[in-house]
Amino acid sequence: MTEAAAPAPHSDTRAKRNVAVLVAAQAIMGAQMPMIFTIGGLAGQTLAANLCFATLPISMIVLGSMLSATPLAAFMQRYGRRAGFILSCAGGTVGAVIGAMGLLQGSFGLFLLGSLLTGIYMSGQGFYRFAATDTATPAFRPKAISYVMAGGLLAAVLGPQLVKVTADSMVIPFLGTYLAVIVLNVIGMVLFIALDIPKPPQPEEGAPLARSRMELLRSPVIAVSVICATVSYALMNLVMTSSPLAVVGCGFDTADAANVVSAHVLAMYAPSFFTGHLIVRFGATRIVALGLMILAASGAVAMMGVELEHFFVAMILLGLGWNFGFIGATSMLAAHHTPEERGRVQGMNDLIVFGGVFLASLSSGGLMNCVGSDAQTGWQLVNLAMLPFLVLAGGALIWLAGRPREA
Repeated sequence: MTEAAAPAPHSDTRAKRNVAVLVAAQAIMGAQMPMIFTIGGLAGQTLAANLCFATLPISMIVLGSMLSATPLAAFMQRYGRRAGFILSCAGGTVGAVIGAMGLLQGSFGLFLLGSLLTGIYMSGQGFYRFAATDTATPAFRPKAISYVMAGGLLAAVLGPQLVKVTADSMVIPFLGTYLAVIVLNVIGMVLFIALDIPKPPQPEEGAPLARSRMELLRSPVIAVSVICATVSYALMNLVMTSSPLAVVGCGFDTADAANVVSAHVLAMYAPSFFTGHLIVRFGATRIVALGLMILAASGAVAMMGVELEHFFVAMILLGLGWNFGFIGATSMLAAHHTPEERGRVQGMNDLIVFGGVFLASLSSGGLMNCVGSDAQTGWQLVNLAMLPFLVLAGGALIWLAGRPREA
């Protein structure tokens, strides 16, 4: 199936078809991420000799995503989105197979290797939001991003429910969950055959060269959008990674942890039905600022107590803040590069974003299990760590607002 030329610029017919495929992908394959993030730390506790490394499997997923972002973006720039997304699903399949083998053999090292390869899928999923804009008109772009992110709403329901069904379905805990992840990735390989996005145009001879990465980062809007996307995603990951450990550590069970994660992921994606409309009406900068304020409110609620309702409210606010901050920053970025720069700027963005997320997830387990004297103290330290980064992102937005608007 070849990728044909784009339709007339005024038409969003193709864009809407592609958005439908990407929404389905976000909903079905996206379910594996809440599954793995729910059980990754818990499985790590059973395999790791040192509890300080319990969340290392999640960190390895993020590291894999960070390392594969730039090459995957370059691959899609050359061969197209369809080939890149099928490749990412293949990586997720191999990662889940190796992770299952690690559980079977009780090998923490093998489990970590599987987690690293799972990051290839996570990196591919990160490009769904950009792919939604490839065939869209400027007016439809924020809505296209928002609709694709909204596909995560079903993932938020499906993923934790699959954890409940599969986590203890076999003698070896969590093995059934990883087998389910394999099935989801295979479905994805078939689904992406229907994607119809043209390859980026090759520059004509004598045309201006695309900007280098450093030139792109010197653009104030691009720099601030990268900062805000990184802070929004990294802080969400920092807190979400520790939340199952905190819930169980404070006396609740795995089902409660799955329910908290489910509520969080629902809050991440449910607002996406209207986030794009809010961006069109009020501007991406204001929506990002609102997201940062909600993230701060999440940390404040988490530090008020460790009753189950505190976990639910804090994690719901965390998901809502991530939605506004991350989708708003993505919209800012998508409007400030040319088609020829697409692979370079998106790969650079996700390399930086997932680099920050990797450091956050790596720090999460240490703050939770090693710095804190108990689960409650560790949970408070995790949430307190959000403050300096929120100040950084907020300061960057204020700086951008004080500058003359770019052409």
